[in-house]
Amino acid sequence: MDHSLLDSNLDDKEAMFNQLLMNAAAEDPNLISELSKQIPTTQVRPVPGFCLKTKTNKNEKVFVNVCKADNVPAPKDISDEELIKLLESDDPTGYRVPMSIGEPHAEIDKSNQGCTAYDVVVSPVFMDKMAASELFKTFFLTVMMEGLEDKYDTQLSREWVILKNRRFVGTLQEQNVRTQSKPVIEEVNKYSSQTSGSGKSLIQEVSLSQEDIKSSRGKEPDYRIVQEPAEGHPEFLVAEINLSQVKVSNSINLDLGEDRILLQTRSNIYYLDIYLPYYIVQQECGAQFNRKTRILTITMPVVPET
Repeated sequence: MDHSLLDSNLDDKEAMFNQLLMNAAAEDPNLISELSKQIPTTQVRPVPGFCLKTKTNKNEKVFVNVCKADNVPAPKDISDEELIKLLESDDPTGYRVPMSIGEPHAEIDKSNQGCTAYDVVVSPVFMDKMAASELFKTFFLTVMMEGLEDKYDTQLSREWVILKNRRFVGTLQEQNVRTQSKPVIEEVNKYSSQTSGSGKSLIQEVSLSQEDIKSSRGKEPDYRIVQEPAEGHPEFLVAEINLSQVKVSNSINLDLGEDRILLQTRSNIYYLDIYLPYYIVQQECGAQFNRKTRILTITMPVVPET
């Protein structure tokens, strides 16, 4: 194959990836095993990266939140030319991308229609690699889509769109990641891949479990976040957090980041740590606690669209 591929358009690259992956990305069923509960794990809180929009073969809307977390190991560092050589070789499995594929969660899109969202987590190093190289980004997204299809027995369109104004859709879910690395793909939940062929996978999934995590820091309060206006890029985000067991505002510790809400209360009654789909103007934000309803309202101006 001609190495002028580096200068070709992304459609040609994706076509090459799809052809290669059809032959090289099938998992060996004999390598798949169920991890026991004794395998140590650590919690991963995804940090937003970018959001991909696609659909199933039944025309159902799907969003994939591509995130990063320090707990996920980075693949070995190779160049664009080395990646192409590997893909052209007889054994392109020499390069694997560790990723954490979370379970699907139901969400509502901006049109108030139901949709499905997945959270896929990679290392911050590899996220930077994708930002610097369209070749690696296209390669990863192609492999990631096949990983989602294999794991959840679905079919996803390759005519995806990366959202410009939203970094994620829905609520990012915490995941459990093994603290012991494994040389093969392993499932730790009820889903197991059923694939044919004897090839090895280009995907190294480091976390395939997502559970309701009960933290000693306190329970997560009920909350909702709305945007104003409801359509398009918002001017404000308004968060309403129900703190029914809090009596006075001075027991609340609230920290607003550029795209994050971190709330803690005395005696560890409540703990909330969530990312926002837009950047906010921190110095112009305001918060008010209603002692009667015990609802904390946070008004957050959104950074204007550029």
